Amino acid sequence: MTTLEQVEKLRAMANVSYDEAKAALDASNGDLLEAIIDLEKQGKVNAPNGGGYYSSEKTVDASEVVFNKSCWEKENKNCNGGETFSSLMKKLVKFCFKILRKSTTNYFEVLKGEQSKASVPVIALVLLLIFAFGVTIPLLIIGLFFGLRYRFKGPDFLGKTINDAMNSAADAAENLKKSMND
Repeated sequence: MTTLEQVEKLRAMANVSYDEAKAALDASNGDLLEAIIDLEKQGKVNAPNGGGYYSSEKTVDASEVVFNKSCWEKENKNCNGGETFSSLMKKLVKFCFKILRKSTTNYFEVLKGEQSKASVPVIALVLLLIFAFGVTIPLLIIGLFFGLRYRFKGPDFLGKTINDAMNSAADAAENLKKSMND
């Protein structure tokens, strides 16, 4: 059984009259594709150019397609200008190794006066902060009140900015301790 909706759809696709669309749909038992093929065979609808296929969906005109030849010539890039998954993974692994190298060649030192009491690689401090945050931070703060100072030492800590911040935290703890005693 053909519906009015199917007839209207076929009329819009094939540009035929209502009676022709209804007759074609009745002959094909309501199958739109078969109805269009029947109308083509009767010469009422033009077949697609080049013997291709017929689609009711909107097609893209060839003039709208832009082919970026240089994009296809590069093996490590996709057509969006981005990078392939493998090249991104290589960059991520390279970055991780760089961070690991820096965290093992630089040290976190605990000082009492000018004497170094302990020195651990930065990676050890990071792991303590990640896995034992609730213990590590209070211990570092308590150490400040017992006169300990902290600093970072290594080839990547030649600037004094972070160590200046560590010294100012130690000075603030000393000032707070003095004000509590007075």
